[in-house]
Amino acid sequence: MTNAAQRLIPIWLRQYPLSALLTDLVAGLVVGVLVIPQSLGYAVLAGLPPVYGLYAAIVPVMVYAWIGSSNVQAVGPVAITAIMTASALHAYADQGAEQYVLMASLLALMVGALLWIAGWLKLGWIMQFISRGVSAGFISGAAVLIFVSQLKYLTDIPVAGNSLVGYVSSMVKYAQQLHPLTLLIGVAAFSLLVANRYASQWVWRSWLSVSYAKWAERLFPLILLISALLLSSILHWSSAGVATIGAIPQGLPSFTLPYIPDLREALNLLPTAGLMALIVFVSSSSVASNYARLRGETFDANRELTGLGLANLAGGFFQSFAVAGGFSRTAINADSGAKTPLASLVTVIVMIAALIAFGTALAPLPYAILGATIMASIIGLIDIATFKSAWQRDRLDAASFIAAFIGVLIFGLNTGLVIGLMVSFASLILQSSQPHVAVVGQLAGTGHFRNINRHDVITYHNLVMLRVDESLFFGNSESVHRHVIQATKKYPEAKEIILIMAAVNHIDLTAQEMLITLNQELAAQNKRLHFSFIKGPVMDIIEHTPLISELSGQVYLSNMDAVTALKDT
Repeated sequence: MTNAAQRLIPIWLRQYPLSALLTDLVAGLVVGVLVIPQSLGYAVLAGLPPVYGLYAAIVPVMVYAWIGSSNVQAVGPVAITAIMTASALHAYADQGAEQYVLMASLLALMVGALLWIAGWLKLGWIMQFISRGVSAGFISGAAVLIFVSQLKYLTDIPVAGNSLVGYVSSMVKYAQQLHPLTLLIGVAAFSLLVANRYASQWVWRSWLSVSYAKWAERLFPLILLISALLLSSILHWSSAGVATIGAIPQGLPSFTLPYIPDLREALNLLPTAGLMALIVFVSSSSVASNYARLRGETFDANRELTGLGLANLAGGFFQSFAVAGGFSRTAINADSGAKTPLASLVTVIVMIAALIAFGTALAPLPYAILGATIMASIIGLIDIATFKSAWQRDRLDAASFIAAFIGVLIFGLNTGLVIGLMVSFASLILQSSQPHVAVVGQLAGTGHFRNINRHDVITYHNLVMLRVDESLFFGNSESVHRHVIQATKKYPEAKEIILIMAAVNHIDLTAQEMLITLNQELAAQNKRLHFSFIKGPVMDIIEHTPLISELSGQVYLSNMDAVTALKDT
């Protein structure tokens, strides 16, 4: 085999451990069977016919298994990308199913292209700029929207919109269209699924062992689906007005060119595609990196971008909508014993079998069952724990959570995420604009210097030492200037002012000009400005500037050197 051919084969397959074969096969079968109803439901959530949920779980999954960064992450249709697809394409819902399907594939293609470009540019570091509060608030708000949007399948009321206000107003407007039997089926299914998920210790563990109870809990959604199919066939629910999914077209997804938009349409979709790409990357990377850490494996954010990008690019040509790493399906995959991406390839085989053999058998399945399945699974994404933690430890991050959450509910997904990001960045700027500047003294008998308000330290009447705990830039230079001037007024006898720069990693032009002005002001008061502990990269920036050449004092290598040279003996 040539080197070029070898490079086409992923490392995990070249070094595949035969000991993992059985567990990978079992995990792939379990995930494939359990996520069939979930995949059908997410397609409906995206505004697509149910079969497209199975399409989205074939080609993208194969591509990610071959290229992606995680050995156990299960990629496929997820709630967030489904609801964002529906929100983005809301205006196309009346243009016919065929047009809508092509637009969904186009959106997946755009998301994939943006992710692939980001991977090529090695932008994996961008993940660190999405705060925990923003991501949790966005996902929680989206979960509420998803929950409310599924009421149309439990009630047969045509709930529509892209915000909570829109959903509620349409529900009130068309409340008379409520279908009692559909509501009964949906509420019963939802109640059973919630009890199975959140009260399994009473439902199963009271009479089954722990291991059997865990499998009973996992298999219950599938059991419910089969039971609903049987009851619907026997009782002829469709004849009673209950909406069913109908026969799923048999056969595999075909190569299809997505809709080619004009420039205006493409520009209209681009912001949504960008936000979707960001959410796909952040959510998938969170899952993949967490399992890599638990398994002692490495995680490459840039490779994750490339894998997700190519998965969505390929899916866009094979009737898929945008996909991402799934929280629940990855957990099932890992808990079922998956060791390598072979498990995902086995899951693909299960999806193919479902398309070929079970399309007609699924026809009597009520949409209410799919809606109830999504509603029960989505509750867990409402992240109250993160909000409580942020409120107790970091109010600014809690504010970002609230902004993203409320923004999503009132203005929709895209605007809500932007609002959350803006509040998060504003919080970052606010924190940076108010740097901590501490007056420090020397710990007796040591070369260490600490905050005089926290430690019993030695100070010297002729000098003041101030530690700046932030890089200096245009946003905080005036605040630092104010701290220094206040310190000189508080200690008027001090003639030597020492700025400790150990925590300063950069000084921009505005901050340099502020320090030059500060030096002149202190010189006018017969005081000298000194620096200690300037880092090499910072010194490279300011070494040949007036800040150093006109400095009234000296630059000292360490705090101890400055104190030794300047203190009164």
